[in-house]
Amino acid sequence: MPIATFFALLSSGYPLRGRRALLLGACLLLLLPLLAARAQEIRVVTEELPPYNMTENGKLTGFSTEVVEAVLKEVGVTATIQSMPWARAYDIARNGENVLIYSIARTPAREKMFKWVGSIATSEWALFAAPGSPIRLSRLEDAKKYQVATVNEDVGEQYLVSKGFVIGKNLQSSNKYEFNYDKLKLGRVDLWISNQAAARYMVRRGGGDPETGLVRVLELPELASDEGLSMAFGAKTSDALVERFRKGLETIRKNGKYEALRRKWL
Repeated sequence: MPIATFFALLSSGYPLRGRRALLLGACLLLLLPLLAARAQEIRVVTEELPPYNMTENGKLTGFSTEVVEAVLKEVGVTATIQSMPWARAYDIARNGENVLIYSIARTPAREKMFKWVGSIATSEWALFAAPGSPIRLSRLEDAKKYQVATVNEDVGEQYLVSKGFVIGKNLQSSNKYEFNYDKLKLGRVDLWISNQAAARYMVRRGGGDPETGLVRVLELPELASDEGLSMAFGAKTSDALVERFRKGLETIRKNGKYEALRRKWL
């Protein structure tokens, strides 16, 4: 209905009930764009996993964070990124709508829980011991007699649990990777399962040499993949929104922005 006709009806002898209905309809039409925009609001969650995502001087930064920020800019979306314990971020993203999570390992167990935007970085995992430790492992099963530091609900912990390790028995679960590095240095655990890039970064940040500050006692190739660490939305998110972000990530890979960030951080 043309707007002039609408106002003519409101000011005419049009029945009062009809005018009320018209006014209500007009209000709904005005609200629909606002409601649609609100429905597309994006929430972004992550954890402290240097050098991919971490807080420095009160600012969230890191390689993956800057990649996500570049994708947000590319798709024209403004969003605040929140850092929190991984288990909380994982739960919010898995059960929420329009919630983006990074840097998340893509595994068969997680495949249908999320809608995957794409890979941010490759990821290699290992079990580490402190310098001077006599522990040497030829198979994962042998690690069950030791205390292993893990992060609550992260892919390393989920992997070990799937292999028969038990939280509270031979797994000590924490909220942050840096807590586990501290536990290892202080001798409160025997081993630490970690993303290798994160482990090396934490040693450097503590003033140590990554080549001598940790002993890699067992590589975990089952946790390594080309997908590595990814961006993903919860399964309740619309396919259209996920595809929009996929194209944004593809664009920054093609235009060189991704490679520039990789050289800067990794």
